[in-house]
Amino acid sequence: MSEKNSIKRRRFLQLSSTAFLAGVSGNLMGKTWPRESLSIIEEAAQKVGPLPRRKLGYSQRDISVIIGSGDLAAFPAEAGILCGMNYWHKANQWIRSGVPEAILKNREEHYCQVTVDRVGGDHFQGRFDEDEHVRYVKEVLKETGLGYFDDMQLHFGYHNTDELKNDRGFVRAFERLKKEGLVKHLCLSQHSYDGSPRVKNGQSAAEVLTAVVEDGIYEHAQFMYSYGGDPEMDRFMEFARERNFGTIAMKTARGLGRMRQDQAFMNNLPAGTSPHNALARWLTTHTLLDAAVIRVRNLDEFVDTYSGAGKKLRASDIQAIEQMTEVANHTVCRLCGKCQSHCPQHIPITDIMRYERYALDDHNWDMACALYASIPAKGDVCTTCGECVHACPLHLPIPEKLAKAHLLMS
Repeated sequence: MSEKNSIKRRRFLQLSSTAFLAGVSGNLMGKTWPRESLSIIEEAAQKVGPLPRRKLGYSQRDISVIIGSGDLAAFPAEAGILCGMNYWHKANQWIRSGVPEAILKNREEHYCQVTVDRVGGDHFQGRFDEDEHVRYVKEVLKETGLGYFDDMQLHFGYHNTDELKNDRGFVRAFERLKKEGLVKHLCLSQHSYDGSPRVKNGQSAAEVLTAVVEDGIYEHAQFMYSYGGDPEMDRFMEFARERNFGTIAMKTARGLGRMRQDQAFMNNLPAGTSPHNALARWLTTHTLLDAAVIRVRNLDEFVDTYSGAGKKLRASDIQAIEQMTEVANHTVCRLCGKCQSHCPQHIPITDIMRYERYALDDHNWDMACALYASIPAKGDVCTTCGECVHACPLHLPIPEKLAKAHLLMS
């Protein structure tokens, strides 16, 4: 990490106190905190310290190596602001909770992103609609009072490279909004549609993102990436770095939620390590990523996880990562999609495994079950033919996992 992007401890305390007082002078996220809560938030921020920053894409904006989100719980969000968290994914979700007062009062110090979905259906069947995208962004700006969005993100991305080249409705919407000064930069989050039975000619995230970089319109992208690596995404990140294209990892805590509940596994980790802290260290110091999203639910998780950001991997952390990888490679889908085209029952395996993560790792059972209920072919139609297992890079026991997922989320 560059020294010029690090705030010295004394300066951090001074700056955080200023930001803190600015934030708590009114309502934070639509609420008024008692003094005890404010002290807890400030204490957590001081334990984490200043988050390092890196340049993002061709705009070379300095962003925190761990980015925030509009659905981040109130206490961790406020602590993140004190630590210098300055990029906010899904800022449109502040319609529900209210924009943190510290961000509204220091708007130019924060990069706020609006996440825009397809219309007329989900990200499989929906379509791009220039006018509707423009209307949505303007409505969110009105509701949040942010004034403008720094980034306009295509949520879930393109199905394939042909769609990127031939359907420019989303890009046209961005260009209209940019002319009005309502958005500044264009980005996307890209899922893998490789072999998906729910779209036509789906391609992998790496294939689509490579074409996005070559297209030259988007500045940066979010994509699924976690410890253990992914050879295809590793190659893409090398290409992105060469082309000055920004990279942000999402869905990073691969199986860690369930590992933390396994006391035998936790007891076997090297002393002084934790899965999420080791993950933060690895993502922010041993990859080509510019930044990452690591979800936390409360201040304890905030301190445990984000205190690792920008810190060197110790020998004990490397050992912990190896142990985490060993477990994950036998139990947790990497969401690459390589298995899907081999399923004779056309089960959307990748989607089911993503919903499993929401349930078992994020403990968001309501969302997981609702999403599972919406898919056309569920895990119970699996005939255990094993074709998916042969196609899986990790050779996961997919039929067994589908059966368990069906029981969990039905």
